[in-house]
Amino acid sequence: EALGLFTGIGLSEAKARETLRNGALSALLRRAVLQARSALGPALDKATGTLLYNTAARLKDPKHLGFLVGYIARREILTDLQLSAALEYVRSHPLEPLDVADFERACGVGICITPEQIEEAVEAVISKHRAELLAERYHFNMGLLMGEVRSQLRWADGKTIKNEVDLQVLHLLGPKTEADLEKKPKVVKARLASAEKQKVTVVENGDVGTETQSLLDQLRGEALKFHKPGENYKTEGYVVTPNTMALLKQHLAITGGQVRTRFPPEPNGILHIGHAKAINFNFGYAKANGGVCFLRYDDTNPEKEEEKYFTAIREMVEWLGYQPYAVTHASDYFDQLYTWALELIRRGQAYVCHQKVDEIKGHNPPPSPWRDRPVEESLLLFEDMRKGKFGEGEATLRMKLVMEDGKMDPVAYRVKFTPHHRTGDKWCIYPTYDYTHCLCDSIEHITHSLCTKEFQARRSSYFWLCNALDVYCPVQWEYGRLNLLYTVVSKRKIIRLVETGAVRDWDDPRLFTLTALRRRGFPPEAINNFCARVGVTVAQVTMEPHLLEACAREVLNEQAPRAMAVLEPLKVTITNFPALKALEVLVPNFPADESRGFHKVPFHQTVYIEETDFREEADKGYKRLAPGQPVGLRHTGYVITVQNVIKDVSGRVIELEVTCTKSDVAEKPKAFIHWVSVPLACEVRLYERLFLHKNPEDPSEVPGGFLSDLNPDSLRVVHNALVDSSVHGARPFDKFQFERLGYFSVDPDSEEGKMVFNRTVTLKEDPGKA
Repeated sequence: EALGLFTGIGLSEAKARETLRNGALSALLRRAVLQARSALGPALDKATGTLLYNTAARLKDPKHLGFLVGYIARREILTDLQLSAALEYVRSHPLEPLDVADFERACGVGICITPEQIEEAVEAVISKHRAELLAERYHFNMGLLMGEVRSQLRWADGKTIKNEVDLQVLHLLGPKTEADLEKKPKVVKARLASAEKQKVTVVENGDVGTETQSLLDQLRGEALKFHKPGENYKTEGYVVTPNTMALLKQHLAITGGQVRTRFPPEPNGILHIGHAKAINFNFGYAKANGGVCFLRYDDTNPEKEEEKYFTAIREMVEWLGYQPYAVTHASDYFDQLYTWALELIRRGQAYVCHQKVDEIKGHNPPPSPWRDRPVEESLLLFEDMRKGKFGEGEATLRMKLVMEDGKMDPVAYRVKFTPHHRTGDKWCIYPTYDYTHCLCDSIEHITHSLCTKEFQARRSSYFWLCNALDVYCPVQWEYGRLNLLYTVVSKRKIIRLVETGAVRDWDDPRLFTLTALRRRGFPPEAINNFCARVGVTVAQVTMEPHLLEACAREVLNEQAPRAMAVLEPLKVTITNFPALKALEVLVPNFPADESRGFHKVPFHQTVYIEETDFREEADKGYKRLAPGQPVGLRHTGYVITVQNVIKDVSGRVIELEVTCTKSDVAEKPKAFIHWVSVPLACEVRLYERLFLHKNPEDPSEVPGGFLSDLNPDSLRVVHNALVDSSVHGARPFDKFQFERLGYFSVDPDSEEGKMVFNRTVTLKEDPGKA
């Protein structure tokens, strides 16, 4: 029956069957068709059928279906243009009743555009562009003419406008000539310099800066469909109450229509790479839209919060390049949250419960026997909770709602006899995330509450609580988390790694906490670029670490000046050194761009090269130093040739005696190698992946648990490496490219006389890691 109903309005059988597979759409379309047939009779023309289908497919709120179908059936909405305006109007006016006169004005109901009006409008537009038309003839953009006519006559039929434009242009220009039929040559735009490519001006908290458009575009991701400030009600699933529009009006008066986001970490651990995505999305989305972002600590669990976490979190946010509009704390609002909790009880929406924590865990707990206790009784008991008359776990305040995942009556307040980092002993009851988060967002007039996908099950409680208290309700948007392979990021598991000695601390460079990445030498720009490339999608994203490493190479190649270091030194004495004392060699900081300066390196008769750059016997394909096979010393202008190989008693090569020849007279060598002379002693730490398997937390992949999957070769320390003197005076976190070895960063463990370097990444990706 339904198939015949749908094909009867002009749908193909394939389209009708496809519609039937969508239960919600087919139910709406069936209602629409039956209503239209009752007014127009069983035979509906295809144009009407198309309007009915588009109404059912595009209408967000089904309660307006009958209203819109009535206009289609009465032939008062005749075009898709009118229907689009009608759908936009009902979406923008969620409260009943609709103002019918205002609706009809917005949709062009009753407006009839005559052929004479179209003719006059086209004539005026062609007259305006007459000179350009005569010059460019049929190469002129005719769409411009039609667009200007449409802007004057909004409800005119597009096909009629096009026909009139074609007719009047033909009358002005005459038939097309051969020249008119030739394709217009393409204009080749000058390429922008890479540094200036796609730059836009953005305003962040009043400060003007520049950011690459690609970064901002990618940070938007799913956010391209986000609502505008004050248009929260246009978001699918947003709950509209009789007070919503008035509250949104107040909200706009306070914010001035500004986008407001927040980054709300718990100060009970260190931020990791997943948080970097959240930071980039919250701060980046605000930045891209001229808005502001709050850094708000979710400090509602005093048992696990420490000062070092507050400090480290803000430090990492600023390290990534973002300045919070304001730094706030959930605890700033404890008094207001408590007042609202009393109001929630008075409204019959919350109650004091004595079920134990274990009893209310899970998604199908037994209903509370205290759910319907009198309001006055809950008010008295909640006051007793505040005064400390109940022990921990003896009483909670619960909200009367069921969440999407079936969790019933989430807890709003619990008893904890733990002094708070900021409020001291003032409170012995603390609010939960489910109670606090949406209300703090409301207080700060957040426009877009951006959170990861696991919080989707809390969206109903988010909307419910704001509406239950009649306060401004922001919109919660969820996006997929960012995870990395070959790592763990949970606080509990990192603590286990620290306690067992597998890593030194939260900032061990083998971890993917932000402090660890900074210590290893990852530039913040590389992390931001990585987050931008991942994008913001609804689906959870799991990435390979080498993609982050590739972003680091791109940035470090531009930022890290060159230096030379030798990890396994082999002494080389130049027996015919051309001077009595050390020479000074100029080495470019960035060989690809010598305008960025040079540094001086001493070149003495004793130099040190890598052990691996010498072989007593040169195999086929081996291009470095060997007897009878000279090599060039980079940047010196000299080629060295082996004269004598000196070994210790065990037969190990400990020194080479060589002669040198100026490279402009010597035969061109097969290779140029790096070296150091009069060097600084240093320690170099070489890092590999901490875990052997991609998913160390997956029992099917690692049955023994993540601690059994540790890579024994994740850290190799080179205690007696040598580096050239150009790095003298470098400070912790300064970065260098050690030629031919990789990118390295100065570690905070460095001391006077003994620098320590962490290898950030190798110069090229190891194919074995892909």
